Formats: sequence, C-alpha cells, structure tokens
Amino acid sequence: MLVRIGAEVQEVSRGLSRSRAADIGLAVIAAGFAVALAGALATWRITVQGDRDEQRPADAIVVLGAAQYDGRPSPVFQARLDHAIELWHKGLAQWFIVTGGKLPGDRTTEAATARAYAIDHGVPAEKIFGEDKARNTLTSMRSVSVLMRDRGLHSALFVSDPAHMLRVLRLADDLDIDAYGSPTRTSPVQDDDREVALAIAHELGALAVYFATGGELSPADPVGSGQVH
Repeated sequence: MLVRIGAEVQEVSRGLSRSRAADIGLAVIAAGFAVALAGALATWRITVQGDRDEQRPADAIVVLGAAQYDGRPSPVFQARLDHAIELWHKGLAQWFIVTGGKLPGDRTTEAATARAYAIDHGVPAEKIFGEDKARNTLTSMRSVSVLMRDRGLHSALFVSDPAHMLRVLRLADDLDIDAYGSPTRTSPVQDDDREVALAIAHELGALAVYFATGGELSPADPVGSGQVH
C-alpha cells in the first residue's frame, strides 16, 4: 500500500486480510487432519497385519534378528526363534534363514546365535543359511533377497513381532519376494501395552522414512535392539 507523506510517497506493509488469514488457518487445519488420518490408517494397517497369521508352505522361513547376549537370544529373539522353529517342524519350508549382525563390543552375531539355537532345537545345520552383517531391517532384507535369488528361492514365510510385520512384508514385496507373515504371539513386548505402543510408533516413523527416502529410520536402527525394528 502506498501512502503520501508530504511530497514523498512511502510503501507501508499491509497485514493479512481476514479472509487470507482464514484461508491459511483452514489450510493448516486440513494439513493436520490429513497427517492425523494418515497416521491412524497406518496404525490400523500395522495392527491388522500383526494380527494376521499367513503361515503356508514356502521356499524358506526367515526369522528377523533381535538382541542376543553373548550367544544367548534375548526373550524377544527367543520368541521369534521358537515360532520359526515350530513352523519348520510343521514342514512349511525346506530352508531356514537367519539374519542379523552384531553391535560394537559383541563377540558373536544375531545370525550365529539364531543358527546355534535352531540347530539345538532340531533344524538341520545344512538347511540353515543367512546374513550376519546387517544392523537394521532394510539392510537385512536386502541381503536376504540376494541370498534367496542366488539359490533360486522365490517365496518366504517371515517371522518377527506383530508390529514389525507390515514393514517387513512391504520391504519383501519391493524386493520381489513372494512374502507371507507369521508373527510370534509369545514376545514379551506383547505383554506390555506401553511397549506395544512404542513399537507401533517406531514402525510409523520407519515406514514414513522408507516411503519418503527409501532408507531406514536412522543408522542406529539396530536389528539387535531387542525391540521391534
């Protein structure tokens, strides 16, 4: 707006009109509503997939790693392994795939821990293979897809905690694996509502980052944190 003061003309800033301010306010509210709706839908999808057991014959059973303590699986990891081994003994696959590297200071890997535990519980050693470098879900899944492709395997039954399953299966689909999920029901995470809520919140963040960037939530998203990754 121009204002004449004496012989001079000066420009004076004009505040937002009421209609313009209202438009901005409505846009902010609409954006917030859209984000909340997307979050609610994603939470629903995580919950629904976690409640679904798709166990069926496949080329391989893949168990996602979690924390291990000097070769002993954490309660979270043991629950996954027990369920995967149960599926193996049902005759649902010919191969048993283990995953997971190690954290700084660890003497062994999650994959090695899983292999030893599976052998101790009746899975033949020659039927077990896997990757032992990954420290997050995305890297682990990429390695599994390469290992499967090298062996001519196409389908897999994935085992992890319920909240983790939607992301695992999405990654598997993007990596051209014919994937099904069979979540463990005995994880200690499932006995604590706060831990379940934290696991779902983590998955919401991880999925958002994956869809936005194709990457992981952070370099410190370890497969071995002991929680749902």
